[in-house]
Amino acid sequence: MKRESEKEEEGWSRRGFLKAAGMIGAMAIAGRAALREATAQMPATSPDPRLLGAIDMHVHSAPDVSGRSVNDIELARMAKEMGMRGIVIKNHEFITNDRAYLVRQVVTGIEAFGGIVLNYSVGGLNPVAVERMLRFTGGYGKVVWLPTFDAANHKSFFAKKPDAGGIRIVDASGTILPELRKILQLVAKADVIIATGHISPQEILAVVRAAREEGVGRIIISHAMYSPVQMSLEEMKRCIEMGAFIEHVYVANLAGPTAPLEWMRTWRHISMEEYARAIRALGAEHCILCTDLGQYLNPTPADGMQEFIRGLSRQGIDEEEIAWMIRRNPARLLGLEPL
Repeated sequence: MKRESEKEEEGWSRRGFLKAAGMIGAMAIAGRAALREATAQMPATSPDPRLLGAIDMHVHSAPDVSGRSVNDIELARMAKEMGMRGIVIKNHEFITNDRAYLVRQVVTGIEAFGGIVLNYSVGGLNPVAVERMLRFTGGYGKVVWLPTFDAANHKSFFAKKPDAGGIRIVDASGTILPELRKILQLVAKADVIIATGHISPQEILAVVRAAREEGVGRIIISHAMYSPVQMSLEEMKRCIEMGAFIEHVYVANLAGPTAPLEWMRTWRHISMEEYARAIRALGAEHCILCTDLGQYLNPTPADGMQEFIRGLSRQGIDEEEIAWMIRRNPARLLGLEPL
């Protein structure tokens, strides 16, 4: 077994990496110069230096009704150890901004955020639930996700029939429902993010148009290429033209027929080659990289983010493009100072 001094001769020790990762707090003040300095000091044997300052906008952790690989505190600690700047905790059933507040009391040096998913457990398209979430202590509720597992599109997609129930976003004429318009008004007033969840491409386009009409300035198209959304390139471009950001998630690279988790075998597999082609076509300045990880037996979110950027790098996505997608665009969406 090698002594610590021998390890340090070959490259930085873990202590050395964490010391550099600790510069993240200073970066928020000093800006890009500090980021470049910290990155230059990181050894190849440490976690990927491009993770410094990264924000994962879509992660799942315990407590939850589903099995999770990490809890909120472990999630934050792992992200911090990798040198990341922040995380956005998502739960399909209840709010997470209260949990983000508590995470910040326990794990310093990491910016944790949360929000609400408008599934049946919070009353579906419920303006009151959104209004209450936005008033919680700390102001860390930054994302309102439209329905996911309870979306009509999600239920129809996996049931393989057109009418399997679920929450709809538009009426029979394609008009946004009044309760959703009230929610968009709340989102606009609070200047937070509307994310599209698991609704259909047609619904997404209607939502983005309505969001812009109501003055919403921060819009994310949730895992646009992944099941059950599966937008076309042209549909994604139309969303970008209206000011939305396209979310790409690492979990889709693990899905498909050979996925270790049985339920993921019916979800679309997206290769790194496909993601790289889409990023080039859409422009990295219009995209964000997230993991959507936290499922039991999948990689931890922090490890998944590292593998995502390494996989895209092997496909020719350069450091500048990665910086747009994991640092600059997430910071802009969350209203943070860019690094």
